[in-house]
Amino acid sequence: MAKKSKGNRNQVILECTEHKATGQPGTSRYVTQKNKKNTPDRLELKKYNPILRKYTVHREIK
Repeated sequence: MAKKSKGNRNQVILECTEHKATGQPGTSRYVTQKNKKNTPDRLELKKYNPILRKYTVHREIK
């Protein structure tokens, strides 16, 4: 039997903003969950970018 949905929690993809601006090949993306009722805005988190080898801001994409 399939799992029921978790209500207001949605799966979102976070993409590096610095890497996108440099134009280098490849992307740094993370998958996480957020509660769309508590945080209706786009999510921004500092995550590690293995290509740039530093912590950068990752923003939610659609």
